[in-house]
Amino acid sequence: MSNVHDAQILISICTYNEKENIQRLLPMIREALPAAHIMVVDDNSPDGTANVVRELSQFDQHIELFLRLNKEGLGAAQLASFRKACESSFDFLINMDADFSHHPRYLPSLIAAMETADVVIGSRYVPGGGVQGWPWTRQLMSFLVNLYSRTLLGIQARDTSGAYRCYRLETLRQVPLDQVRSRGYAFQEEILFRLVRAGARVVEVPILFEDRQHGQSKINWKVALVALWDMFCVATERLRR
Repeated sequence: MSNVHDAQILISICTYNEKENIQRLLPMIREALPAAHIMVVDDNSPDGTANVVRELSQFDQHIELFLRLNKEGLGAAQLASFRKACESSFDFLINMDADFSHHPRYLPSLIAAMETADVVIGSRYVPGGGVQGWPWTRQLMSFLVNLYSRTLLGIQARDTSGAYRCYRLETLRQVPLDQVRSRGYAFQEEILFRLVRAGARVVEVPILFEDRQHGQSKINWKVALVALWDMFCVATERLRR
């Protein structure tokens, strides 16, 4: 088991039309975790996000572009990045959003908590955490999704839908990724469910989740309903077992 001070860290960021954010975000990540390798997984964004990453990678050899030709959903992009990470020699995988809702200032605390964890969640719903800039409808949606997933999947974590996480790859490699069915926003709950079943120790550290600075959110009630259905299908697997 890798010591956090010596661990090789891979940061994965899935993007679609995040040009304005990514050009500011990557230097801030480098400042927070100077030795980390950064992989941007872009679904062929029409706004030129990939070109920005290419330009930045010319000055930083630890920035990598993983370009996917089609937009297949956030879960599909994250699953592709997980597979690539599991085939690598890195010790930890950090997943974060590109829109500054997951601020790089919290990266050191996620790594520090890995001393006693296999998964660390940057949590909005533990003491010290919170959400800034959301309308009440978005807050209600998040509350209901988390309550639903905790009840249905038997997950104890408070923030089951939060995507700001650090994974111990030694543990993640024990999860059969070919069995993951979710390709949308339920990916977060499903991968956490499968990790807990594999015996993963889950720790939550508080973060302030701030609404995106540029661009448009990809989540709405329709997307949320698809996620609820995906979680229900995963829960039937739990009941069968």
